[in-house]
Amino acid sequence: MAIFLTKDSRVLVQGMTGAEGTRHTARMLAAGTDVVAGVTPGKGGRTADFGERAVPVFGSVADAVAATGADVSVVFVPPRFTLAAVEEAVAAPIPLCVVITEGVPVHDAVRLRALAAGRTRIIGPNCPGLISPGQSSAGIIPADITSSGRIGLVSKSGTLTYQLMYELRDLGCSTAVGIGGDPVVGTTHIDCLQAFQDDPATDAIVMIGEIGGDAEERAAAYVAAHVTKPVVAYVAGFTAPEGRTMGHAGAIVSGSSGTAQAKKNALEAVGVRVGRTPSETAALLRTVLGKTTP
Repeated sequence: MAIFLTKDSRVLVQGMTGAEGTRHTARMLAAGTDVVAGVTPGKGGRTADFGERAVPVFGSVADAVAATGADVSVVFVPPRFTLAAVEEAVAAPIPLCVVITEGVPVHDAVRLRALAAGRTRIIGPNCPGLISPGQSSAGIIPADITSSGRIGLVSKSGTLTYQLMYELRDLGCSTAVGIGGDPVVGTTHIDCLQAFQDDPATDAIVMIGEIGGDAEERAAAYVAAHVTKPVVAYVAGFTAPEGRTMGHAGAIVSGSSGTAQAKKNALEAVGVRVGRTPSETAALLRTVLGKTTP
């Protein structure tokens, strides 16, 4: 098993015929993902050639779903078209929509999350997507940096997702989810913690946060109340200067609110061990699980 994405997932790519969509569709196919369709308005009836695999292109998500039974969409469209693309996926309906696009306006992110509520799970925006190694990949996460295993990973950061996957490559992941670092995202740390807690194929959880907001503090409260599996965490931004936006739009610190130390304190107060570097975090997980360094 895995969370949200499995070997049975049937993936369509909105914006597949664009440069990014084409490049990452090829990578998803190489990872074993069952990519069944592309969607580009005005290009319905064509096919996109990916070597041994030709993928049909449709003019709308509704047409693609009707023809292929797709149940996951990965969105590679410019920011100004993202809300409309998600609206189309929700209406189709698509149960899981992964929004890779960076720079989506906050008011659009609020609207897309509201329209999807109770209908479609949104991952992102501004995220690397998710991967269940050996089963399926939806997004831009490299498939060759880890293996299939029993560690669940949820992260705000794309590059730190990759680093922790690599650090724990010998243990492997059930699923790794990059939720995105914008102020408004469709799926939260808590959503993933709940899913990993309920997943019998996940034995332990790694949570990657960063400065800004209170998502990690809220996740800590959830862990205390609902999670019985071991959780370790990494919070990026211990050396970030106060009051300066760092990287993601949500990563800004004001006074003591949102600092890495405040988040570390909240997590450790409920028994979550927190590393100050990705390597230290991986070592902490090995300690918790009684594993040795590879």
